This record gives sequence, structure tokens and C-alpha cells, in this order.
Amino acid sequence: MIEMKKKGYERLDEEIHNFVSEQMVEFNLSKPQIPLTFDVFLEDKLLVVKTIKAGLPYSFFEVIKENAPFSESDWADFLDISTKTLQRYKTSEDHLFKSIYSEKIIELAEVTKIGMDVFGTTEKFELWLNTPNYALGNVLPKTLLKDSYGKELVVGELVRINHGILV
Repeated sequence: MIEMKKKGYERLDEEIHNFVSEQMVEFNLSKPQIPLTFDVFLEDKLLVVKTIKAGLPYSFFEVIKENAPFSESDWADFLDISTKTLQRYKTSEDHLFKSIYSEKIIELAEVTKIGMDVFGTTEKFELWLNTPNYALGNVLPKTLLKDSYGKELVVGELVRINHGILV
């Protein structure tokens, strides 16, 4: 994992492990044989779906937010809620995001993970997100992240960059 963000990912791994472990009984799943990290979590699509349905706690979102190259305003835009609402969620005890928001948070966390793997630093990834991209129709990749189809376009381009396939 990227050295610069290692502590953040450790917190993310810890947060996902704690949250999912608490939900294992409710999900009717046995505990995983290997340590539950964020990478392992993303690979288990059924676990992701069940976690989305259960709703993500604000503490999980907060760790993702700290590691992603997105501002509070960006998050509010992606989630289609106001920054005031996000701040209210932060102050409420044990807030769980509804499934529609949980899904978007996990999608953006996945994009962030892939982007960090490709670019190595938050700064480089953020620069790429905010630069018009020829392969993506000369739009800013960040603007495509509001919906799932746009997210798939961004992820596809990141994968191509990672494999050295430049358009």
C-alpha cells in the first residue's frame, strides 16, 4: 500500500474490521479466515452489498474522507446532500448512512484506492482528477464521479493508465 497513506489505510482496515465483525451475526456469515482489510472487503462483493444495506457508520465515512482527495463540498455534491447535513451527521451519535449514500461512499473509496495505487500520492491523484482528460471526453474525471456510469469510466481509465495503455 502507499507509504504516505499507510496510517490512514490501517485506520480504514481497523474500521472495516470492527464494523463488519459486529455485523457478521446479522449477515449470517462466518468470520473470514484471513484478516479483514479494506482490500479483502472490496473483493467480497456479497459482503459489500450486505454492508451497504446495513448502512455505513459515520466513523467509517470519516476515515475514507480523510484519505480521499475530495473536499467536504465534493462529498456533499457526490452524495447529493448539503454540507450542513454532513456536519449534522458528524455530531450525531452512531449515525448510519442510508444504503444509497453508503453505496456511493464505498464506490468513491474504491476509486480512491485505485487512484492511489496508480499515482502513488494524493496530490498526483488529485491533479489527475482535476485535469481535463482526453480519453474521458476532455472533462475533469472528478465530475464523472457523481454517478455509477461515470465512476466506471474513471476506474476503466485508471486501470488503463496502470497497465500503460494511454489513449
